[in-house]
Amino acid sequence: MIGSLGWQELLIILVILALLFGASRVASMGGALGRGIREFRSEARGEDELENEEDSDNEDESDSENESTKT
Repeated sequence: MIGSLGWQELLIILVILALLFGASRVASMGGALGRGIREFRSEARGEDELENEEDSDNEDESDSENESTKT
């Protein structure tokens, strides 16, 4: 649905928002939205990295157990 909006429609929406809320308020809302998206992406990546670290820790532990049983 949003993909069908052209640049003209988005410009009209931005102008209406600027008239309703003021340019500084629209800019601060955009900044807050951008920060929120950035935080969400970093947290989503952080969880993946955490899972990868846990997997590698488990592999390290199993390797050390295998070495101790061999001796």
